[in-house]
Amino acid sequence: MLEKAANAMSQGVLKAVSNFGYMGALLVESFYWILFGRRRGQPVKMGPLASQMVETGVQAIPIVMVLSFAIGVSLAIQTIYALKNFGAESQVILAIAIGVTREFGPLITGILVAGRTASALAARIGSMVVSQEVDALRVIGIMPVRYLVVPPLVALLVMVPTLTVLADAAAIFGGAVYSLPNLDVSLWAYLVASVDSLKAGDVLQGLAKSLVFGAIVALVGVSSGFNVKGGAEGVGRATTQSVVMAISWIVIADMVFTFFLNR
Repeated sequence: MLEKAANAMSQGVLKAVSNFGYMGALLVESFYWILFGRRRGQPVKMGPLASQMVETGVQAIPIVMVLSFAIGVSLAIQTIYALKNFGAESQVILAIAIGVTREFGPLITGILVAGRTASALAARIGSMVVSQEVDALRVIGIMPVRYLVVPPLVALLVMVPTLTVLADAAAIFGGAVYSLPNLDVSLWAYLVASVDSLKAGDVLQGLAKSLVFGAIVALVGVSSGFNVKGGAEGVGRATTQSVVMAISWIVIADMVFTFFLNR
C-alpha cells in the first residue's frame, strides 16, 4: 500500500511539473506573438481582446464588488473583536487598509476570476480540440496560441489588477460601514485615515500579486483545454480540474509572494 501511495505521489509530482512546463511554454509563445505577430503577418486582433476584457473583467465587477464588501465587513468584525482586548479599536482602520490591499483584495479577486474564467476557457478550447477545430486552425495557417491564448492572457493581465483596485475600495468601504459606530468617526474621516495609513508599497504588492494571478488563471484555463482527451466527458473533467488547479496555484503563489515580500 505504501508503494502504491509513493507511486501515485511521484506521478502527481511529475504531472504537476509537466503542466507547469507546458504553461511556461504557452506564456513564452504568447509573448512571442505579442511582440512579433505583426511582423509574421498574424497580429493580435483588438476585437477578440476587447471581447475578452468585457467577458472576464467588466462582467465580473458586480460579484467582485459585492463579495469584497462582505469580506471588508467580516474583517472589521473580527479585527474589532480582537483589538478590544487591548483597547486599540482605533487601529482597525490601519489593519483593514493594509490587510485588504496587500492580501485579501488580490486573493479574493483571483479566486473569483479563476472560478468564472478558467473553467470557461477550458470548456471552450476543450470543445474545439474535441471537434478538431484547433487542428483546422493549424491547417489554414492560424497559430492556435496567437488566436486562442493571447487574447485571454492579455485581457486578464489588464483586468485582474483593475478588479483588484475595485475590490480594495469595496472592502475598505465595507469595513468602514461596520466600524463607524464603534469608532464614532465620520465616513470621510475613516476613508482619509485609510488612505493616509497606506504606503505605495502596500498597493503595489497587491497589484503585483494580481498580475501573477491573472496569468495563472489564463494559462491554467487554456492548458487544460488543449489537453482535453475523451470527448465530452473529457471536457467536463478538464473544466472542473482547471478551477481546482487555478485556485491551488493562486493560493501557493500568494503564500510565496507574502513570504518574500514581508520578511
